[in-house]
Amino acid sequence: MSMSWWWAGAIGAVSKRQDDHAAVSPSQHGFQSVAVVVGSTGIVGTSLVDILPLPDTPGGPWKVYALSRRPLPPWSLASSPSSVTHIHVDLTDSAAATEALTPLTDITHVFYVAWTWRATEEENCEANSAMLRNVLSVVVPNCPSLVHVTLQTGTRHYFGRYSENPVHDTPYTEDMPRLDMPVFYYDQEDVLFDAVERRGKTVSWSVHRPNIIFGFSPRCAINLVCSLCVYAAICRKEGAPLRWPGSCGGWEGFITPSDADLVAEHHIWAGVEPMAKNEAFNCSNGDVCTWKKLWPILAGRFGLEWAGYEGEENRFKLTEAMAGKEELWAEIVEENELVATHVSEVANWWVIETSADQYGLNSPILDSMNKSKEHGFLGFRNTFKSFNACIDRLKAHRIVP
Repeated sequence: MSMSWWWAGAIGAVSKRQDDHAAVSPSQHGFQSVAVVVGSTGIVGTSLVDILPLPDTPGGPWKVYALSRRPLPPWSLASSPSSVTHIHVDLTDSAAATEALTPLTDITHVFYVAWTWRATEEENCEANSAMLRNVLSVVVPNCPSLVHVTLQTGTRHYFGRYSENPVHDTPYTEDMPRLDMPVFYYDQEDVLFDAVERRGKTVSWSVHRPNIIFGFSPRCAINLVCSLCVYAAICRKEGAPLRWPGSCGGWEGFITPSDADLVAEHHIWAGVEPMAKNEAFNCSNGDVCTWKKLWPILAGRFGLEWAGYEGEENRFKLTEAMAGKEELWAEIVEENELVATHVSEVANWWVIETSADQYGLNSPILDSMNKSKEHGFLGFRNTFKSFNACIDRLKAHRIVP
């Protein structure tokens, strides 16, 4: 794995991707690897579809099947690289998944970064394990060249349902045992292990546990940065300060975010690096920061006055404060000539609330990257630059003003 690949990502080489995409095409090169990215319009799926076709991506040249439930959003590039094929399928429908995946017999790598959300954790377990099973039950037996499957879960592996105990002490390490409660990540892991075991030792797996993700995928339900930018734009429109909606712990506590491009690089590294086979890895930027330092940056990008934690008596629920802002957002979109979106497409107020409250936990959500480094993953990000880069991209694509 070349040091230049890690370094290019660390200093933010995303800006050159559009030109690089033209450098690899089926007419110029045979494909060394064939990926199916499951959840390709999600926050990490978007990064995977961006990064895999680049000429310096390890394991390449890559052919990519990009699976998503919905068609591409309007802000996606009008022209994808010729090496990427977009396929729209609802993976909760077993028959539809089988029909879509059965012809794709040349897959060498599965990058599974999809999820769905249900009312209870028991329902989450059932729905998410079924989706993964619907993919692997077709791909694993039907793709003779398959060598690796990656599964993305997250740090909730270590603390379970929000505001519940017990939780492990931080920093979280991959050798910590599962909690004695339903967590859909555990069910997904079991589906993965079972499917791969059926192929013997010819197919390996890896599990990736990012922390809170900063990335560009405005329609994704967990896109925190986009939601924050929409909140800031609404504050500017109303002439109001950017108020912190969370707890004191959320304001001052350390966080270890995960840049979406870094998580994508982590998946690709595990897919081609023998040292990463059959292991679970945390994946965060490698530094620590606080919302106390990020909040003024967000306010500054939208020309706002801001207010930090103001005591429990002044706490407010963002879901309530932002209720009924649909028409106001429509005005912002029209006045600034943004891509036409409904506020519910680009903002999830609950995601901001839970992040700002540190998920109701009494300790910071910190993870360790030591295992990844010990196994050869040297990627990292500066969280402050990552945060600003996400805002830059949202503004450049005219999602926010």
